[in-house]
Amino acid sequence: MKIDYKETTSDLLARINIHEKYGTRNIDDWMIATIPLKEGMKILDVGCGAGKQCFSYFDTLHGKAEIVGGDVSAELLAKAHEENSKRKTDIVFTALDFNQPFDFEDNTFDLASCSFAIYYAEDIPFTIKEMHRVLKQGGYLFTTGPMPENKQVFYDIIKEATGKTIPPMPGSSRYSTEILGAVKSLFSHTDVIIFENPLTFDEAEPFLIYTRASLSEDRKLWTSFFENKDEFEVVMQKIQSIAEKRIEQEGKIVMTKVVGGILAQK
Repeated sequence: MKIDYKETTSDLLARINIHEKYGTRNIDDWMIATIPLKEGMKILDVGCGAGKQCFSYFDTLHGKAEIVGGDVSAELLAKAHEENSKRKTDIVFTALDFNQPFDFEDNTFDLASCSFAIYYAEDIPFTIKEMHRVLKQGGYLFTTGPMPENKQVFYDIIKEATGKTIPPMPGSSRYSTEILGAVKSLFSHTDVIIFENPLTFDEAEPFLIYTRASLSEDRKLWTSFFENKDEFEVVMQKIQSIAEKRIEQEGKIVMTKVVGGILAQK
């Protein structure tokens, strides 16, 4: 399944900022509490983006770990390198396309992680096999992605604005089925841990910022849903009207992020 999509830095950071500002729970704290981190680990973060997860590992382990972050986006890697220099940390950031064989030896890492990215892989079993291959025996895989019930109100508002059926999302349509199945087929033990984070908006603007960033992504994935820029802006105006009406009637919009964490041991 080829998905012709690479997320932009601005869209990604806009959504991360909304999560942090309007959510009630911190997903980074949840991930750190879920992953069995230990000092001295060798860690590979696949689809590392701007390095957020790598820096979280580094801080948690007080720098006492070998951390490698890999991503296909030169733009996001540049952000990671910039932050690495600013922090004076020694994380290694490198080009990595998870649709191609990883440039690492077998049995290299204690932990391989992939946060909110793996569902864009063209061949899920191949990508999971590569993560399995580079892990040491007893090493851990940790990956995160949206569950089917993720941010339902978001899709309800879009459906009301467009009158169209929402197309299957790459994450929520693949994560708890295809991806989980591929992990279970290779690893000796697999757990799924659920994280829920309600985002509460008492005004429309932050919801619209989040929506614009998300739909910019969706527009690239399903061009038939938004055929041109003018149509996209018309839909955004309709979404704004519906969001403002809901807030006027209900006092707020509550959009709950429902994320699954797959933790597996080789």
